[in-house]
Amino acid sequence: MYNRVGVIGDGDSILAFKAVGMEVFAADSGEQAREWLKELSKQDFAVLFITEQYAAANEDLLQKAKTKPFPAIVAIPTSRGSTGYGLESVRKDVEKAIGADILFNRED
Repeated sequence: MYNRVGVIGDGDSILAFKAVGMEVFAADSGEQAREWLKELSKQDFAVLFITEQYAAANEDLLQKAKTKPFPAIVAIPTSRGSTGYGLESVRKDVEKAIGADILFNRED
């Protein structure tokens, strides 16, 4: 049963998630985040949040994960702010699903 929620990212960005009961996994590099993603994707996580910098560094792995029902992997901003990666990722997914950019009404 998929009933766990985890967060992968740098220590400063994920500390608050631990305070609300989520499982946190600190990474010091994109490669370390990649190893966490591989390992945690095999476990019973329903959702994995990952900071944008590490999500961008592991785009290939995230695209592969989208073909599976669990875990849902969501990019989140770091404690230093957003790079825009997470929002752009959601925009692309919505556009792919319905065939139009309904979030920003941009024509690329």
